[in-house]
Amino acid sequence: MQALLDRAAALGERLRARGETIAISESSSGGLVSAALLALPGASAYFVGGAVTYTTTARGVLVGITPEQMVGLRSSSEPYAMLLARTMRERMGTTWGLAETGASGPTGNRYGDAAGHTCFAISGPVEMVRTLETGQAERWPNMLEFALATLGLLDEALSA
Repeated sequence: MQALLDRAAALGERLRARGETIAISESSSGGLVSAALLALPGASAYFVGGAVTYTTTARGVLVGITPEQMVGLRSSSEPYAMLLARTMRERMGTTWGLAETGASGPTGNRYGDAAGHTCFAISGPVEMVRTLETGQAERWPNMLEFALATLGLLDEALSA
């Protein structure tokens, strides 16, 4: 957990120094990315908002993604992660939108992805999307790994 907090603190400082803001949608990381970024005093300078979009209901109510936008997409995929990131950025009026969606375990999801599968995306001045397969079924370690990887993508985007 300390590695997650340390990485988030460094990224929060970078966002603050650049005068940039972020909004986040998480699923399988369960809010760990948001919590880590908010653990830094003064986080309101860069953190605008976030949502744990764990269900279809949450996706519609919290992020505003409609069934029509989901045509041809499935959750826990790179295109869906990018849709979440873009939508969060647009709806919150932030510099960056960051999203994560996957299967933390101990079993896979209904889309056929194994436990340890996640997709994460960032939308802003640059856009990037990645998939991670941890190869493990343990829920908590996967959640931490997903959060670290998602913050890693933010780091990569800020360095681009």
